Amino acid sequence: MRIVVKVGTRTLTQGSDRLSRPRMIEIVRQVVLLHEHGHEMLLVSSGAIFAGRERTGLSARRKDIAFKQTMAAVGQVRLMGLYEQFFDLYDIPIAQALLTRDDLADRERYLNARNTLLSLLRLRAVSVINENDMVAVEEIRIGDNDNLSALVANLVDADLLIILTDQAGLFTADPRLDPSARLIPEVTVIDDHIYHLAGGRGSSLGTGGMVTKIQAAELTTRSGTDLIIAAGSEPDVLLRLIAGEVLGTRFPATVSHVESRKRWILADPPGGDICVDQGAARAVLEHGKSLLPVGITGVTGSFERGQTVRLLDPDSREMGRGVTNYNSTDLIAIQGHQSGEISTILGYEYGPTVIHRDDLVLV
Repeated sequence: MRIVVKVGTRTLTQGSDRLSRPRMIEIVRQVVLLHEHGHEMLLVSSGAIFAGRERTGLSARRKDIAFKQTMAAVGQVRLMGLYEQFFDLYDIPIAQALLTRDDLADRERYLNARNTLLSLLRLRAVSVINENDMVAVEEIRIGDNDNLSALVANLVDADLLIILTDQAGLFTADPRLDPSARLIPEVTVIDDHIYHLAGGRGSSLGTGGMVTKIQAAELTTRSGTDLIIAAGSEPDVLLRLIAGEVLGTRFPATVSHVESRKRWILADPPGGDICVDQGAARAVLEHGKSLLPVGITGVTGSFERGQTVRLLDPDSREMGRGVTNYNSTDLIAIQGHQSGEISTILGYEYGPTVIHRDDLVLV
């Protein structure tokens, strides 16, 4: 199972004025145990700005962007240093990934981020992900790590996103104000009523609240990923959730990953056409294979890597649509050639396939 775990600032600090090392070690221990049981783990961690304030001793009252970016620059080093130290206890390599909305909105940067994170998973490394607060201005900010974690889950086709917070989940009312509030174990439809239940400000330490967690749930469930909101203070919370124990509030996916990706590909306007020979058409249609450059006979249109293109058979009939790993200029250069020749011809490569089977929808 591919799992994204998001930890918020209040979870990391246990409500104190400094990062809680025991809490961080406990979260790392659980991530490592799941990792050792074969799960693919990614960690989205808040706390950089807070860690910067802790390190410099500067006031939390300042809210200007320049101050926050400065604290993020100082704090991200401190935060990653702690994670490196704790994961190293278990001999698990980690990688840092800093993202902005622009990274996930631009096709090529989206693909680069996706390919890198998937490559790190294949290496059995744990990626520790945060927003790149040092360079992100308002126009490109994601704004909170709840939505960032949802975007990351979508980016890597995660099976499950777990958001650890200072609340046990979504309640029928604010449990801090209403003692009769009940925990809602599962939400199958996210509507205005659910958003109303989530209303109110978040904690003073973080930038999110329950509303941003519902926003994250709306994105992930539409993309084929389950989401669970649970208390980070609950003993062995990650291990118990993966074992099937009912904790927190679960938001089950409303579609599968395949359905979600197919809808996206079919809705995306194609940037051009790729014509293939009979052997490639048969391999794709009858045997479910990816498209290789050796089977391409022609390329029309001008398109970039990561765009959707039409796939045409030898009679110019549309066979399907898919996301191309190479732009139109590159494809003209490598068409008809073996995959092993790509790097020799182009001087680089983005893998042996032009369109991977997972990124192809037959029509």
